[in-house]
Amino acid sequence: MAVYTVHEPPMKAEQSQPDPERFVFVRDGFSFWAFLLPPLWMLWHRLWLMFLGYVIVATALQVALNLIGASAGVMLAVGALLSLLIGFEGATLRRFTLARRRWTNVGIVVGDDLESTERRFYDAWAANDRATNASLHRPSRAASSPAALPVFQRPQEASRASSASDVIGLFPEPGAPR
Repeated sequence: MAVYTVHEPPMKAEQSQPDPERFVFVRDGFSFWAFLLPPLWMLWHRLWLMFLGYVIVATALQVALNLIGASAGVMLAVGALLSLLIGFEGATLRRFTLARRRWTNVGIVVGDDLESTERRFYDAWAANDRATNASLHRPSRAASSPAALPVFQRPQEASRASSASDVIGLFPEPGAPR
């Protein structure tokens, strides 16, 4: 099962509700293409600043290794480790860039693949819209958001839930008998 974060673009002035066709689903976990071809992957996903930073760091590493007289094997290993880092952090780089562009993280969805995840997300969203319209209330932006449903959990809510209890481990409350 894959975990996806769902990101909503900033609304335009003439919009009253978000456009579901523009939502972006970012898969959490290792990105094979970000590992194999980091510069092309960054350009494909429009990570311009990340691409610029990658080029600067990769060039600086290669120049520094060349100046200290490192062997070709060491240079290759350092390049592979940098690619591995990009592969592991690719999803985080995408989420960071979307947040910088003022996209809103509206929820987390779990599914077998992207298609089933999208179907699950939009089914919950449509059900929420039907419930909002059936109650004859004017639908608000927050009410039409699928993040209001219990199926989805925002990252802020997850951190608040974990910080609600100061106890970590097997004991449910401070001072409990062992």
